[in-house]
Amino acid sequence: MNVAKFSLLLVLGFVWAREAAAVDCAQQRDAHATYVVCRVPATRLQLAYAGTDGKRFESFAALRDSLAHAGRRLVFAMNAGMFHPDFRPVGLLVIDGHSIAPINRASGTGNFFLQPNGVFLVDAAGARVLAADDYRGMTPALATQSGPMLVHRGQVPAISAFRESSRSRHIRNGVCASTPQEAVFVISDDAVTFLEFADFFRKSLGCDEALYLDGSISSLYSTQLGRADHHSALGPMFFMSE
Repeated sequence: MNVAKFSLLLVLGFVWAREAAAVDCAQQRDAHATYVVCRVPATRLQLAYAGTDGKRFESFAALRDSLAHAGRRLVFAMNAGMFHPDFRPVGLLVIDGHSIAPINRASGTGNFFLQPNGVFLVDAAGARVLAADDYRGMTPALATQSGPMLVHRGQVPAISAFRESSRSRHIRNGVCASTPQEAVFVISDDAVTFLEFADFFRKSLGCDEALYLDGSISSLYSTQLGRADHHSALGPMFFMSE
């Protein structure tokens, strides 16, 4: 192999490596709505809830400023698992391997408790979504619980929230893992029903397991898109920095 060709391969390898380590957000449309789909390398993904002083971030701006003080730049963020009015996580929350809140298998009212609900996690095996009942004996680097599952075992769950006649429309966001190496985050640009949102994950993204995150505070931060939503105070947040 000549020197010029070898050098070109080195350059291409460097570019490909950089692209593989970068977050990519783009609009995608199906028959019902337009969505923003953000693909994030699992090894670069993190969860945030509070600073080292114990004070909750509650906004992308606070998280961005905290990272800036540490010499980092926030490039992507999205609201994560559900939380109570006092901002306590409703279910499982693991950050940097430390358990902030335990798995919640209780019954109750509201979207979180629609069964099956689920967990998004990243551990030594990579990123994945699984039903909360299947979360046992795991030691993730990060994890968050929400509900309901949008797709489970390749199918939209047979629960009342997903009926075709539903008139409940909201800006919604959710997550799946396209591969163990990549988390896929979605937020709708248009108000959609649960079924329409679930069908986007199943049919357009090909996700066998997908988790609903929220439909009232759904928010996205993306430097690539020049977007920094600030609709309401937030609890846990997914993020990536550089």
